[in-house]
Amino acid sequence: MKSIGLRIVIIAVLSAPFCGFASKANLTQLPKRKIFKIVSPGSRIVIEKGDPGTEDNKYGFEGGRVVRINKDYHLVTAERAGDPKIVKMRLAHWKSRDGISWQRVSTLYESSGEFEGKDPRAALWGPMPIFDKSKNRWYLVYVAYRAKPNDETGWYLNHEGKIWLAESQQKGRNGIDGPYKDLGIILQPDENSGPWEGLQGTDSFFPYKIGNTWYGFYGSAQTQADRNMDYPKWCVGLAKAESLQGPWERMSERNPIKLDPQFAENPVVTRLKDGRWVAMVDGGGGGFKYSVSDDGLHWSRAVRVPLERHGRRWWSAMRTPLCLIPEGEGIYTVFHTAYTKSEFANVGMAKLKLIEEEVIHVE
Repeated sequence: MKSIGLRIVIIAVLSAPFCGFASKANLTQLPKRKIFKIVSPGSRIVIEKGDPGTEDNKYGFEGGRVVRINKDYHLVTAERAGDPKIVKMRLAHWKSRDGISWQRVSTLYESSGEFEGKDPRAALWGPMPIFDKSKNRWYLVYVAYRAKPNDETGWYLNHEGKIWLAESQQKGRNGIDGPYKDLGIILQPDENSGPWEGLQGTDSFFPYKIGNTWYGFYGSAQTQADRNMDYPKWCVGLAKAESLQGPWERMSERNPIKLDPQFAENPVVTRLKDGRWVAMVDGGGGGFKYSVSDDGLHWSRAVRVPLERHGRRWWSAMRTPLCLIPEGEGIYTVFHTAYTKSEFANVGMAKLKLIEEEVIHVE
């Protein structure tokens, strides 16, 4: 990849504090770091209702990850398969040679859809395939929730989230096909949960390795009615472990990580060739974002990717970026999920290009 020179542009932005946030929510927040521009004509739909493989998927897609193995793209995602909506779920594997035409390969897991709050695996979300080189094997981390109707005390459709780890029964890169065997829960709400964590429990997890240590972004949301107003409703933090299997320990002294003062969910981490780290982040419907780090631990405030300014806007709410895949010459592919005016959520694709870095200070 052609090297990118560093050009620092400092822009001071004065803004009023977000309503309901105390000073705790703004501690140690770093400036924005802009390193990408959009080079595609907006976002292109690559999987939508009616495409082969979507016949039994009632409400579409949300979250997950895309990886490339040799010349093929692999999508592992959550299908909002049936009713109750966002409770009856499937974790599915799709495959594509060009990123445009996709084939559904298999169902990896299916939730029970139980809707009385009794089953801790009633709803399954957030599947992230992770390759552990030391084991020469793919692992799958995903979220399992209890589910029941909402009431005046909170949002219970997905609550008490716990992170499960599963291991592919096939070694090597092609083992992403599975099947997967559950190894157990690696992170969940407990006495070590921070004051910013809430009713939704542990709502996402993405592990990545720095040297010999594993780190992981995990998320939570205060979806209870009586929440701690010192922190954003949706936040992320860091945990660490000596192995992917754990035990995982919350890095409470630095949590939450202030990627955004309002909403941050489902980070997907990629390391660039120049050594910088990038976390692609769900921005909560207004457009996805990214954060930059030099060491994988200190993360900048996230920068929004304004796809609505480029090409046709086909979505009603932009949601979750699934990857940052290098294509050469500084070009990166980002697949993402997004809601539409119908009840079906599509998968889209956009292209970004690495540019000289701009640092934007926000006060």
